[in-house]
Amino acid sequence: MNVTESQFRYLKETLSKDLIAMLMERKNMTMEDAFRFYYESDTFRKISDSETGLFFQSPGYVFSYLEDEMKER
Repeated sequence: MNVTESQFRYLKETLSKDLIAMLMERKNMTMEDAFRFYYESDTFRKISDSETGLFFQSPGYVFSYLEDEMKER
């Protein structure tokens, strides 16, 4: 993906905010639990790698990755 570092950071942070809110709303997690689960997830690692392009996807699409991880734990 051809984005600047600041664009990548903005997109990653915006997506992260949405995903954490979704974890709290859809999975009834506390804020602390949502933050912990999200930042320890493989999904976050993939979002943090600009080469994957995952940071460009919609929150709903990426949330499905988090739900898959929840099933595996």
